Amino acid sequence: MARDRKPSRHRARLVAAAAALSAGATALALALAEIPAAAASPAKGHDVSSHQKNVDWPSAKAKGATFVYVKATESTNYVSPSFGRQYNGARAAGIIRGAYHFALPNKSSGATQAAYFVAHGGGWKADGWTLPPALDIECNPYDKKHGCYGLSKAKTVGWIKAFSAEVKRETGRRPVIYTTAHWWNTCTGSSTALASTHALWIARHESADAGSLPAGWSYWTFWQYDNSGSLPGDQNLFNGSLSQLKKFARGY
Repeated sequence: MARDRKPSRHRARLVAAAAALSAGATALALALAEIPAAAASPAKGHDVSSHQKNVDWPSAKAKGATFVYVKATESTNYVSPSFGRQYNGARAAGIIRGAYHFALPNKSSGATQAAYFVAHGGGWKADGWTLPPALDIECNPYDKKHGCYGLSKAKTVGWIKAFSAEVKRETGRRPVIYTTAHWWNTCTGSSTALASTHALWIARHESADAGSLPAGWSYWTFWQYDNSGSLPGDQNLFNGSLSQLKKFARGY
């Protein structure tokens, strides 16, 4: 993810990424957008944090950006200084945008971090321009020896459930879950408890497709396939067309 204090990841290729969509089997549940098995025109997007600072949003729009996720918060002591400018700038340029929270489960409870996130930009409304809030949960970047944050598999699942429940209570939407298959299967014990109620945002770089998904998911909704490219920040695809992306944003 394009976090504020994160080392670069390796590249993949947009052409290979788009071509790989034909292999995806997808039918979104949970009153989200229904997405066909092979999207003819996958919606292109990106995600940004304070690394990108002053984004040229009209330029991003002209280069094909239809959506963006913007980092809002991390744990309960950090709000991106660029969040408001980026979030509002994307909307002004006609780009569908949403906010994401970087989880540090070893710092405080899921419910506490969710409340902090929603209070600092992680909201949602059915205006067609706002993506559901997203939870970025991945290997601990501050302590590689404790990639699962020192939590047991059961406690990790419980933490995510608590975060999700609070976001749902405050916004009416379940968060999208951003993760990698390796982290998820390792740190949750390949839990399948959340797949049926949460859209997946899979991170997989240097690959022609999204690869094996975390346990429980049979399709991805967003795929982060590169950490640089034509758009500012990380490069992403939505597993569907622009019209389906708009339906997903509205909650249909």
